[in-house]
Amino acid sequence: MAVTLVLMVVMGCAAESPPKGTPAGPREIVWGTCPALPEGATRDPRQTCGTLQVPLDPHHPDGPTLEIAVSRITAVHPTSRRGVLLLNPGGPGLGGLELPSLSATVLPSAVLDTYDLIGFDPRGVGHSSPVTCGLTDVSLVNLFPYPAADGSIDANVALARETAARCAASSSRDVLPFITTANTARDMDMIRQALGEEKVSYWGQSYGTYLGAVYASLFPEHTDRMVLEGNVDPASVWSGFTGMWSEGMDSRFPDAARYAATHDDRFHFGTTPEEVTAAYLALANRIDAAPAPIPGTDAAITGGLLRTLTYTLLERDDQLPLLVQVWRTTAHLADGTPTEEDAAVLQMIFAQGPVEAGVPGDNQTAVFLALTCGDASWPTDVEHYRTATAADRADHPLSAGMPSNIWPCAFWKAPREPAVPVSGQGSRNILLLQNRRDNATPWESGLGMRKAMGARAVWVGVEAGGHYAYGQGSACVDDVFNAFLANGTLPQDDMYCASVEE
Repeated sequence: MAVTLVLMVVMGCAAESPPKGTPAGPREIVWGTCPALPEGATRDPRQTCGTLQVPLDPHHPDGPTLEIAVSRITAVHPTSRRGVLLLNPGGPGLGGLELPSLSATVLPSAVLDTYDLIGFDPRGVGHSSPVTCGLTDVSLVNLFPYPAADGSIDANVALARETAARCAASSSRDVLPFITTANTARDMDMIRQALGEEKVSYWGQSYGTYLGAVYASLFPEHTDRMVLEGNVDPASVWSGFTGMWSEGMDSRFPDAARYAATHDDRFHFGTTPEEVTAAYLALANRIDAAPAPIPGTDAAITGGLLRTLTYTLLERDDQLPLLVQVWRTTAHLADGTPTEEDAAVLQMIFAQGPVEAGVPGDNQTAVFLALTCGDASWPTDVEHYRTATAADRADHPLSAGMPSNIWPCAFWKAPREPAVPVSGQGSRNILLLQNRRDNATPWESGLGMRKAMGARAVWVGVEAGGHYAYGQGSACVDDVFNAFLANGTLPQDDMYCASVEE
């Protein structure tokens, strides 16, 4: 998530007027070479990059600025060009500078002929004036607050308080309050202006769906064709949204359990999904009490780490085999009987990602916290979290109470402005894609976006698992997506696509 601002959003008013004093003309993007890639990474040679200066505080456009890194691959056939397609991968906190190169490998020629592909690192992210909280341990286990083995959240409360204090005292402390979804959407409109476009089209995934919805609400007259995939409920950001993860896990986990049961001769977790689920829960509870040591290191796989890996790998069907291997490896480590294959699995899941030069190690975490805490207020009563976590833990053993637990947002400064009301007013130009069994943005969350978008959107529900719908094997989904972006064709009514069988 990105930078917060001080523009007033008037309830019931669909479009946002620029604050007084905003420069009339667009700031310029000078296109040239892109930042050096980390070792082993590649990009499309057609991709060029540039930077755009945007105000830190849109209420004071002549004040301090941030630098936004922008990338582009121009339309293959300029005579067929309609405009630009902005891209966002979600996160929050993920960079999008390399998305034109990635998208060019999956989009059909009909779309590539129609748009310049535009990527950008959102404000505070990657090459866009990156922020930091000065955190040294940025593991997802600390970011996702699993209770202790006995259900206590005391350690979570202490860590949340400490993390909020570290962010408030960091070198980025004066910038973090301006890292919000609303400000990122305003940056997107400055990109539009700098490109000389009257309107922009957009493809956003996961958190990017909320960003797109906010842009479409602030700037409906500048929104062309918009695809939102794996949707965040805009009425639930962000404490209410995380609470949906428990039901999302309950709906998605059986897909992995069925895979494990089908291959019990290899994994030995049970021959039915019910047996596999029971074995998984027993393993997680076991290493809650006695973490499984990783040979040759001082590290161990804890119950929180196992659950975090499970949550992450459930996002894609093609990761289910690796997920079940992780369970088997964890069981072997807990038993003290690791194999050579287990060593390969450990190397795979703990491999360090590419390091971006000049980007703080905690950059994604810092942006994630700034945005989730700065977009909307969270409850501040610790007892609220104790009660909610205990109830969630009892009702949803698979997520063990984490979705309702306390975050640093409970100790964060109040947001600088209210969350943007997502509006259903505007042209019918938004396509919503939503998998039935999505653990990251659950079905209920998608329905919330559907309700908020009203008559301006068409919904395509997919009887599938995982976080992504396009390019996952459903011709039904892909045909609707491609026809909309290439030709502007939308289904007459909401529709549903059948599951993709293996």
